[in-house]
Amino acid sequence: MAEIERCLDTYALVEISEGNPKFAKYLNVDFVITDLTLAEFYGVLLRGKGENTAEYWYKKLEIYSFPLDRQLLVEAIKFRYSNKKLGLSFFDAVGYVFALKKGICFVTGDKAFEKLRDVEFIKK
Repeated sequence: MAEIERCLDTYALVEISEGNPKFAKYLNVDFVITDLTLAEFYGVLLRGKGENTAEYWYKKLEIYSFPLDRQLLVEAIKFRYSNKKLGLSFFDAVGYVFALKKGICFVTGDKAFEKLRDVEFIKK
């Protein structure tokens, strides 16, 4: 995964789908998302924009989606537990731990990540 430099979270995907120019540049770089992030994003779109939009983005992003192993999921649970004060969702913890394990930058606009290492924090 050396050519991949970034892992996008659901926050970033929502901003991209809404056309936020601060996030649009990520469609032109090599990135990855986790299968869980793709599933969470699908759910966000399904609730907010409907099935057609959710399917459109699913098909557009599925080639960037990476499967996860159980050990990484356990590590994400431990990370979330040891950082309770940040109020991270399970999905966010998984994406961040995945990015750390792969040695890539985690891209988000979620303030909970603003001061964590290896995070590219983009203010909305």
